[in-house]
Amino acid sequence: MSGQRQKAEARGRRAEKWAALWLMLKGYRIVAMREKTPSGELDIVACKGGLLAIVEVKARNTLEDGINALTWHQQQRIIRGTSSFTGRRRQFAGLAIRYDLIVIRAWRLPHHVRQAFWPEGRSAPDIN
Repeated sequence: MSGQRQKAEARGRRAEKWAALWLMLKGYRIVAMREKTPSGELDIVACKGGLLAIVEVKARNTLEDGINALTWHQQQRIIRGTSSFTGRRRQFAGLAIRYDLIVIRAWRLPHHVRQAFWPEGRSAPDIN
């Protein structure tokens, strides 16, 4: 692994730790971090009430860059990974699932985008 890639990996790990701390301060219980699935990795899986939040974390210079970094292909990978995760962990089967994004920027509080995207073919329920 190149030096630049190692720095990016370390930055991502730090961002995920900050995001997890931010979620815990907001009352979420962290269920898994860096969860490996056949379709890829889920950054953070967290619970709050009857909700299972699947959280993608992006460390970027601007909020706009962080939001734009979550591509359609990544969304599809996350949806497939969530299906695999919930299939292996039956205790989460009955929970509502929400796909969130947390953007980590230097010297700013994390920005939590709830329901950053919807799985295709689903209507948008009002989940807070």
